[in-house]
Amino acid sequence: MADQTYSGEFYCVKCKAKREAEGAIEVNAKGTRIAKAKCPVCGTNLTRFLPKAA
Repeated sequence: MADQTYSGEFYCVKCKAKREAEGAIEVNAKGTRIAKAKCPVCGTNLTRFLPKAA
């Protein structure tokens, strides 16, 4: 599987705001795709759950 990225809106828990970021997509053991990035303002890890891979 080729490396995929997700570019879009993440919610930063530390800033309590939605931020635009780009992150790598990973697939967990249950088959759920998860996009992971860093907040461009505070540097906190951001996570966004995506629909299951088809």
